Amino acid sequence: MAGRARIIGVALAIAALGASAFGATAPAQAASSKGCVGGGYRLVNLSTGATVAASGEDRIRTTIAASRLGSTFAVRGRYTQFEVRSSDFAVLNQAFTGAANELDITGGRFTPVYASKVPNHRGLVLGSGIAVELDDEELSLQRTGTGLSMKIQAKDCAQGGIFQMEPQRSDGTTTRVTHRLAQSVTPGLTPFYFDNPNFRSRIGQFLGSGCTSVTTGPPGQFCVQVAARVNIANGLSPRFVARDSAQVATRVSQPACNTATPLTPSVRHCGGVSVWDVASGGRMGFVTGEDATEVANPPTTCTTDCQAQNQVQGRLADLGAPFPVPAGSRLTPRTSTLLG
Repeated sequence: MAGRARIIGVALAIAALGASAFGATAPAQAASSKGCVGGGYRLVNLSTGATVAASGEDRIRTTIAASRLGSTFAVRGRYTQFEVRSSDFAVLNQAFTGAANELDITGGRFTPVYASKVPNHRGLVLGSGIAVELDDEELSLQRTGTGLSMKIQAKDCAQGGIFQMEPQRSDGTTTRVTHRLAQSVTPGLTPFYFDNPNFRSRIGQFLGSGCTSVTTGPPGQFCVQVAARVNIANGLSPRFVARDSAQVATRVSQPACNTATPLTPSVRHCGGVSVWDVASGGRMGFVTGEDATEVANPPTTCTTDCQAQNQVQGRLADLGAPFPVPAGSRLTPRTSTLLG
């Protein structure tokens, strides 16, 4: 595979982005390819309603002028959808469509998840054309500016590792990315973060096919020590569960937030917002379904030439999530006054 695009000096060349191999840093594979059957994306200009590019029989690899897509454009798939703000690659209105699939986690209903995922570029601006790759259910979007690169990858699947956002800066500093969960007009469908009690009750144990003891492990690729886990759920869909998945990124603690029934130690996480400092070349992913409740090792520390996650083929423990989520496990308040 070709190497991932790198920032060279201060000016970033769009040609360098085009040299990256699609899939080299793709989100983790969905729990099964069955979840992606018939998947594929269209890029839609929201002002005109015109489809500017779409998945088809052949891989598409092209650069599109930002003016053709508009200031904010839609990414529409069979199973998932979101919008992208061209100027900074903020992601808006990310949701599952509820399309029928045997691995569906939505109960067949349109399911909003994130209202926004906004990177703070601290004055840097994206200004190049938008490099687009479309291949079956996979999508890659890249745009550059002076000292800045942003990349979005997505898979149109009913569940699994389906999205990641990757900032790169020539000054090597972090990018703060703020995730805000959606608000739904449908009672019970508003998503929320919660401290998963299935994990909380087993903190410190070693679980997985490679373990010989829950107390000693030994730790390894398929024997992992349980830690606290923050997941996303809603009140209507028993199978819906998700999580923020970070690689070379640090969550900004919010000390004012805890579970409704306070826990010690607190994960210091709010009920509707998470904030992350992402290293240059690090990434923020979106993992759903069974992949969100596996007891897995943290992702490797990698910012260049990273490979997609190895398939674990059921060898990790899956602790699942309760439904309904106990009121005491929900993180509160929804946001914090400490958020910048």
